Amino acid sequence: MQTSPTETDHTSMRIGLAGAGRIGARHATTLASLPAVDRVVVSDPDRTRAAEVADRTGAVVVDGVAELLAGVDALVVATPTEGHAPLIRRAAALGLPTFCEKPVAAGLAETRDLVAAVADADLVLQVGFQRRFDAGFRALRDAVRAGTLGRVHTLRGCTSDPAPPPAAYIAGSGGIFRDCAVHDYDAVRWVTGREVVAVSATGANTGAEFFAAAGDVDTAVSVLTLSDGALAVCTATRYNGAGYDVRLEAHGSAGTLVAGLDARSPLPSADLGTAPAEPYAGFADRFAEAYVAELSAFVALAGGDGENPCPGTEALAALLVAEAAERSRREQRPVRLEELS
Repeated sequence: MQTSPTETDHTSMRIGLAGAGRIGARHATTLASLPAVDRVVVSDPDRTRAAEVADRTGAVVVDGVAELLAGVDALVVATPTEGHAPLIRRAAALGLPTFCEKPVAAGLAETRDLVAAVADADLVLQVGFQRRFDAGFRALRDAVRAGTLGRVHTLRGCTSDPAPPPAAYIAGSGGIFRDCAVHDYDAVRWVTGREVVAVSATGANTGAEFFAAAGDVDTAVSVLTLSDGALAVCTATRYNGAGYDVRLEAHGSAGTLVAGLDARSPLPSADLGTAPAEPYAGFADRFAEAYVAELSAFVALAGGDGENPCPGTEALAALLVAEAAERSRREQRPVRLEELS
């Protein structure tokens, strides 16, 4: 088995990066900037793309998974979804601490199997739910957990893309609940410390035909019932022309607090006649600092410091809510989470 750096050897870490696409390229830049990372080793089936990332970041390009995993101290997985589970399993066999973008696997059954395998191998696996590292979301969590808002009775979350991704992406995305709203589901659980017990969801298609062709919707709403009786309403759309918008509101008996509401939030006011000067263009813009904090935490975790901020079990819990939401939409009825167990 490969061994990770000791707790006192944090300045010579070699991080393997699988995938040099949009998010992989961002991760390469972030990893190369971290003082604890000595070298980033990147692999992608498109060697030209990997070389472009290496030119910008000083990373080393290698061919294939075997060469990528040889001699690195930790692995970051940023490939398309179908590559996630196989890479995690290979990392587990080597005892290699791993960071993986969500989802860790393509479906619920495979996710369950993978999470169990990770536990059996005692693998350090951190999943990429970057909102857990956003300053506003963390402040909201602290306030809710401290009781500052009193009894939290209602939460409202949204994930609104300014324009839809390509049709090919939608066809393999798993649908709006698994691909998009799952971030809201994770945030609701993480902020409140409560479990989701039931979901009622619906969706609509008013945009491009490729959503319906893929069995998906371009706009969706889900109502979550939490274990303490609180309600959360989560909306998602691929057509928010005002700009990228991600927020989570918590309303309690003693106060209200919102994460994601700032000068760049795309919320023009009809009453005040005001509008943001520069709305967020997308997730990379909105969560730039969170992505850095997320990978910094992973590098520290791989080096033996700190607790896992988002283990595979948390990813499974959020996916279960997304699965319930999709079943609710298709069957046009409320779905209890216990139905999926």
